Amino acid sequence: MRTCKLSLTFTHLSQRFSSFIILLVTARFASCSNMKKINIFFTFVAPQFYCFSFLLMKRFLYGIDFGTTNSALAIYDEDSKEIQSTIIIPSLIYFYHQLNTHAEKNYVVGEAAISAYLNDGMKGRFIKSIKQILSRSSFIETRIHNRRYNASDLVAIILKELKSRADEIVGQDVGKAVIGRPVFFDDDNVQKDTLAQNRLSKAAELAGFTEVRFQFEPIGAAFAYEQTLAKKEHVLVGDLGGGTTDFTYLVLDPAKVGSKDRKKDMMATGGIYVGGDSFDSAFMWERGTPYFGKNTTYEATPGKVLTVPKSLFANICSWEQMNFFNGQRIRKDIDDYYYFSGQDRDFKNLITLIENNLGYSVFQAIEKTKISLSNELKTRFAYRKMDIIIDEEISLVTYNQIIKKDVDRIAAYLEEFLKTNNIDVQKIDSLFLTGGTSMVASIQDLFKTKFPHITLNSGDNFKSVAKGLAYSGYLFED
Repeated sequence: MRTCKLSLTFTHLSQRFSSFIILLVTARFASCSNMKKINIFFTFVAPQFYCFSFLLMKRFLYGIDFGTTNSALAIYDEDSKEIQSTIIIPSLIYFYHQLNTHAEKNYVVGEAAISAYLNDGMKGRFIKSIKQILSRSSFIETRIHNRRYNASDLVAIILKELKSRADEIVGQDVGKAVIGRPVFFDDDNVQKDTLAQNRLSKAAELAGFTEVRFQFEPIGAAFAYEQTLAKKEHVLVGDLGGGTTDFTYLVLDPAKVGSKDRKKDMMATGGIYVGGDSFDSAFMWERGTPYFGKNTTYEATPGKVLTVPKSLFANICSWEQMNFFNGQRIRKDIDDYYYFSGQDRDFKNLITLIENNLGYSVFQAIEKTKISLSNELKTRFAYRKMDIIIDEEISLVTYNQIIKKDVDRIAAYLEEFLKTNNIDVQKIDSLFLTGGTSMVASIQDLFKTKFPHITLNSGDNFKSVAKGLAYSGYLFED
């Protein structure tokens, strides 16, 4: 067990107060429990010296990567200039079905949200991909248990959870943070980007942060990679997450780690609103929707056979559009389609999906398929719940065909990014990829084909951005 090392210094005040000796204590504490014991000492044993307890407080900064799928927080010790710990949680919130008026809060966040969702019979409100709604002007608010939640409120719940866990580790209420953001929240749309930035800023404030700076996520990833370098390099960074794909081209130099001014090292940034969620939506449309009645026909008028509108199924391919089915009119239309289809079994699956809030569990099966095909040539797309049965073999070739349109968009944007910024591919020393989507086989093939002469590097796909953001303390020097 490590001990808390104290060095004591006695300082006399001016002659008028010479009878008073002030104990100045400086400490390097090894754990949160030590800090708590010291605070107890000042509060109860030597309260006359409590005002000097701040001298024990170490200086921390949080690097926060608020992601579409996962969110991470890196704790940076500004005195030792080291990352002390990194926390990662799924970007999920579950609001319980029944309102408990005696509970401090009626929701759970992160890993606990999944188990609560299942234990609660999947009847409450399960919210994922919250980052996607930041730039959506059409999203004003949602009502849960008669309370209104806007975009900032929902994001703040995730940030507050991260902050609470980190504060517990360091034993302090840390208000200083560098928060990551994509280069573009929504395909180079200035108005939507401004809306998203303002909402994210408000969320940080609601979560309890008092000093906040923002950094592009791929730059954060770059600074994490810089920690591993032995020499100066021109690096192309690709951050491929659930919602966006961002690129940064910059000069990294281990001699400049911690430098205040890195603006001259940033040569180009850009991004596109395509990510892992886009792949999942494409897969749901091609392979998932047929199991929910996409090809169902109905006969409302004798002799006139029609196909159920495809727009219904477009809305189950995107998590944030699932609330489309909450309206009374659309629910009546769905009941009518089911009746006039002769109670089609596949279409009944759609009703089961909607009524039992099964969207998340279906997308979990899709994501499992995607992850498996990052390492295998074939896998099974399998799902079995409440009479919905899916069991189909999916080959890597088939999966690549399904996501080809989105991969081609990333490839086209990358080409445009290099051309617009006059980046000579031959001068790129290394390529650094991060984010869960970077592990998809088609994405790996894209970069290996485009840059056959460049070493492809990767770090911790889920923590590297947060760590790099924590190394961005120079942003507070302006």
